Amino acid sequence: MWKKKTFKVLCDKRIPLKLKGRVYRMVVRPTLSYGAECWPIKTSHIQRMKVAEMIMIRWICGHMRLDKISKEVIRGKIGVASIEDKIREARLRWFGYIRRNIDAPLRRCERLHRPD
Repeated sequence: MWKKKTFKVLCDKRIPLKLKGRVYRMVVRPTLSYGAECWPIKTSHIQRMKVAEMIMIRWICGHMRLDKISKEVIRGKIGVASIEDKIREARLRWFGYIRRNIDAPLRRCERLHRPD
């Protein structure tokens, strides 16, 4: 049911692009990058996600690749950052949490005494 409502918002030409960008940031991007901070991400995964993101953003704006509009201009219209940057932020946030949590398995391994 939420898919139909989201689809209606993203496809309606009467809705402003900034609102569509907000819906994209709140609904689509979290769905696309769910759990990405724990994935063993390869460059091919990042590339696929960037392609999927640009397809969706062009679709939201009503542009095609043949229009020859750069990614930065399209992202600026709806006010979203690259998904690659957002995944990097999420991974760093997760790593910071692990570094703060003293009882995390990673921290326990750091405290082990290594015989020389």
